[in-house]
Amino acid sequence: GYNKSVISNVLLTSGKEIILNVSLKEKAYTVDELIIRPEKNKENPKNEMASVSARSFSVEETERFAGSLGDPARMVANYAGVMTQNDSRNDIIIRGNSPSGVLWRLEGVEIPNPNHFGALGTTGGPVSMINNNLLTDSDFLAGAFPAEYGNATAGAFDLYLRSGNNQSTEFTGQVGFNGFEAGIEGPLSHRENKPNPSYLANFRYSTLEMMHDLGFSTGTGAAIPEYQDLTYLIDLPARKAGRFKIFGLAGNSFIALGHDMEDSTGNQYNQRGVTTDFGSDLFVTGLSHLYYPSEKSKLNTTLSWQKTGSSAKIDSLKEGDVYIPHYGSEQAETKFSFTTQFKHKINSATHFYIGLVTDFYKLSFADSVNSKDYGRFISLANNEGNLALIRTYGQIQHSFKNNLMTYSGLNLMLSGLNNQILVEPRLGMKYTLGGRSALSLGLGLHSQLQPKAVYFTQSYMEASDSYITTNENIDLSRSLHLVAEYDYRFSKTLRLKLESYYQYLFKVPVKESFPEFSMLNAGDQFGLPREDSLINTGTGRNYGIELTLEKFLEQGYYFLFTTSLFQSEYRGYDKLWRNTAFNGNFVFNLLGGYEIKLSEKSMLTFDVKTVFAGGKRYLAIDLEKSIAENDEIRDWDSAYDKKYDPYFRTDFRIGYKMNGRRFSQEWGIDLQNLTNYKSLFIEGYDAQKKEVYQVYQQGFVPMMLYRIQF
Repeated sequence: GYNKSVISNVLLTSGKEIILNVSLKEKAYTVDELIIRPEKNKENPKNEMASVSARSFSVEETERFAGSLGDPARMVANYAGVMTQNDSRNDIIIRGNSPSGVLWRLEGVEIPNPNHFGALGTTGGPVSMINNNLLTDSDFLAGAFPAEYGNATAGAFDLYLRSGNNQSTEFTGQVGFNGFEAGIEGPLSHRENKPNPSYLANFRYSTLEMMHDLGFSTGTGAAIPEYQDLTYLIDLPARKAGRFKIFGLAGNSFIALGHDMEDSTGNQYNQRGVTTDFGSDLFVTGLSHLYYPSEKSKLNTTLSWQKTGSSAKIDSLKEGDVYIPHYGSEQAETKFSFTTQFKHKINSATHFYIGLVTDFYKLSFADSVNSKDYGRFISLANNEGNLALIRTYGQIQHSFKNNLMTYSGLNLMLSGLNNQILVEPRLGMKYTLGGRSALSLGLGLHSQLQPKAVYFTQSYMEASDSYITTNENIDLSRSLHLVAEYDYRFSKTLRLKLESYYQYLFKVPVKESFPEFSMLNAGDQFGLPREDSLINTGTGRNYGIELTLEKFLEQGYYFLFTTSLFQSEYRGYDKLWRNTAFNGNFVFNLLGGYEIKLSEKSMLTFDVKTVFAGGKRYLAIDLEKSIAENDEIRDWDSAYDKKYDPYFRTDFRIGYKMNGRRFSQEWGIDLQNLTNYKSLFIEGYDAQKKEVYQVYQQGFVPMMLYRIQF
């Protein structure tokens, strides 16, 4: 009475027990005689409500795909519709959308940017805090996602932590790009005839400091990135009371850039002639409870507390070697969240979810900039406030006997900033054609708050020497997604997928006195724009077609080829269509791998990835005005008309795995940018030399990995 589930690429090691949690989906039709054949359907996401633009990814993929460096965000950049424009960060650009439109969830709870050195309101960074060694299968959604995902317009990462070994204690040690790390897991107690409670914890700290000492460039000049993070999960199962989990993620980071000006020419993170001290931190902890009221229903409730913040200090060196204070910032967000979701199966063909998400924020923003116009520091924000965001949703899925599955959902969101109530319908269907192919459609309306700091931006009134907040009443941005997908299986391990989409964005904040500006371009730099007097009259559109040809791992090899052709445009206050900052127009990815079994206890792996993508859109520097004002001035009259040469990069990974009697070891080397092709990253203005300079993407860099489990 259930669909058979096939789990591929299960890697057994001698140093660690493998625990597999398998969910089976009940068949929706009844016949006199039923023949079940196992079919590998690795494309399907864990969330069965997602009908299009969604797939599950495994821990093995984050390790196996060359260039991923154990980072889920870098790994999904191989999927169709996704591109990156910056080797030094893992920002994810989905179908021409800003990275700020991506939602992160951990254990069903929405979390802030889970990356080191990440500014508030952004969703990327140079180094991920998410430890792939602790993840189980998770979902990535790229459009028209189900009603339970809210406050996002581009896509979503839905990550889940695995439980620790509840039978024996195990240890993990690793050194790689993401850090030196040590992990432990095991049972909290042994109980007869009852499931054992377990724990899991892992701590990491910076590897880049060691790389810097060995003479390898990290793209940060002479600066040394400092960071550390901790991830943990305590699993407390009970028979009648359900299952409790205590989970958490914590990390902090700091870097001082530009203080050694002699080494600033290759710095990808900092403008020449400027020093930047930047720090960030994130703390997330939660308690979840899973309870089964009946055989056909379950209730999952989570309480969580989160705190994130960042600090920045920027000084300029425009007058000789004298440091001139330019910008200072202290930002913090604290959130208390309550989420609950009830799932019920009416029968084998129909089931539904209803849920509630309540978020209460305490916000604090203090920013100031040294203004040339007023000859002194002007405050961009200097206030504290509270914010409530309440969402409720319902969604239902029904499977018909003629291979048709339908989905409908509704998300209701109340924003406490302006007491605005938003209604977001979601629809989807999947029709299976003969067993080898399927046609899917998805339609959804989505909304998202602006980054919180935008609402607290101040305008300076020179006449009264006072400030007023001008953005506090701007609306949420909205987005309409329409996606069509055709999926064909040549065999159980070879799949072709063709997907087309159209996305219309509206209620986008723009500015009357700055007609070329739009918040749709927020996220193309490390920080976010702080413009005042915004109004919601901007629009945008993204449309394109995507092709995926994938051979899942079988008989020792796999490959993945993806193509994305797209257009991304926006309209500011002047209603003129322009390219967005993320309109690269095309992306081609080709990757593959092969395993060689050397013996019963050892294996050698080879993985390669090549990406060829449209160059980054940019704002040209007006050299004459920059010289006249002794500052970098961009040409907004031709905003994002130009783009750099196409981006090209090849990564190659070699791995060796050996199983001992009581432990396993793994060695790996990632040869980043194997051909040393340096794509142009950005142009800047050197105020001391009165010239335009170029900064290139990361050249050839080897990344090492060593892991031991026992």
